[in-house]
Amino acid sequence: MTEPAAFDTLPLSPALLQGVAALGYTAMTPIQAQALPAILAGRDAIAQAPTGSGKTAAFGLGLLQRLDPMRIETQALVLCPTRELADQVARQLRRLAVGIPNLKVSVLCGGIPLGPQLASLSHDPHVVVGTPGRIQELAKKKALHLRHVRTLVLDEADRMLDMGFEEAIRDIVGRTPETRQGLLFSATFPDDIRALGAAMLRKPVEVGAEGETRAPEIEQRFFEADPARRAPLLAALLLRFRPESAVVFCNTRADVAEVAGSLAHYGFAALALHGDMEQRDRDEVLLQFANRSCTVLVASDVAARGLDVEDLAAVINYALPHDADTYVHRIGRTGRAGRTGLALSLVAPRELPRAAAIEARLGRPLRWEQLAPLSGRAANVPPPAMATLRIDAGRGDKLRPGDIVGALTGEAGLHKDAIGRIDVFATRSYVAIARAQAAQALARLREGRIKGRRFRVARL
Repeated sequence: MTEPAAFDTLPLSPALLQGVAALGYTAMTPIQAQALPAILAGRDAIAQAPTGSGKTAAFGLGLLQRLDPMRIETQALVLCPTRELADQVARQLRRLAVGIPNLKVSVLCGGIPLGPQLASLSHDPHVVVGTPGRIQELAKKKALHLRHVRTLVLDEADRMLDMGFEEAIRDIVGRTPETRQGLLFSATFPDDIRALGAAMLRKPVEVGAEGETRAPEIEQRFFEADPARRAPLLAALLLRFRPESAVVFCNTRADVAEVAGSLAHYGFAALALHGDMEQRDRDEVLLQFANRSCTVLVASDVAARGLDVEDLAAVINYALPHDADTYVHRIGRTGRAGRTGLALSLVAPRELPRAAAIEARLGRPLRWEQLAPLSGRAANVPPPAMATLRIDAGRGDKLRPGDIVGALTGEAGLHKDAIGRIDVFATRSYVAIARAQAAQALARLREGRIKGRRFRVARL
């Protein structure tokens, strides 16, 4: 078996090799090894790359290599389907660019006020990451200048088209120079993606992701489901397999809300994620799931974009998706980094043709099992390991994670092992606390001070 190639075999600048080293990267993933040589040579590229394949580093190193930080102009643009994914991409780019001084990366997405974004564009950022609707709006207002873009990236292009962004994308592409490099990354390759690639790319290198879906590491099981008994069967699956974390995928927003409510009724720590939610509510749901304060996230494919959970124990299909590529992309969220994943699917009789298409895509027979739906109340429902406290203060109050740790281990009397993930934003901060100590931490923080000041603290 061929050893994975090292990053230092690439013609990367010393500053970028510093960023690669800081992230602990040594060997390239398959998609990076296939795409990076062509990207660094300035070629356009179209790549099939599922979540978790290392695609962000692939296009990130490419666009950062082409930047001239001395020129105060927007030189790279990354389009993403959701704000969550845009935030995730921007964080990764900043980490990769740790060796590049004074680099400005701006996130420009819908769902938040326009005013601060307009103000932030008084000086052009070097790199912009955002959603197509807001990028188009700012470009039309002539606040965002795209005439100097050297690299244009479409990340998760299939989902952007699913969300109806094709017209906005084509308009944005038309505002960038014809000489810019185009990079298109997509988990699936329907005809409309190929048409978009033909319109925006020049003689692109095509790279696949054979072997990137991690299917051999994912245990896949299928269960016949009476459509009227899906919810109690889902509860029975969660009780039987008891995953520490699970994403339940639904095909409609109505199902997302209904399933989350049903699981909560059974006693599961389940939260819904759908497009009708306010942005802050969406952010808090994703945060609680990522920090282990919620064990089950019920979501649609589009809403789950940008979900940043390194070790997802299980993916459950409440209903099979309409095509096999989406199924492969869904289950690819579990079983990452050499871990074993679990994918469970409920299949109604009318969905059997979809199951047959998945079987053909995988190239092997599906594993079918029987399980009786839950009858009556659920017993011994596994609770989440953590609980989340929200502090109404953030970066604007000069609050840092260390200040929160200090207050919890000092006045609140917690051991550091009881403190989990801490997220500090502009006006709010969130800290995960071991569930058994959450009430104590909440009471002590309300009574005491953080960094010498009193702030409002609540439990989500």
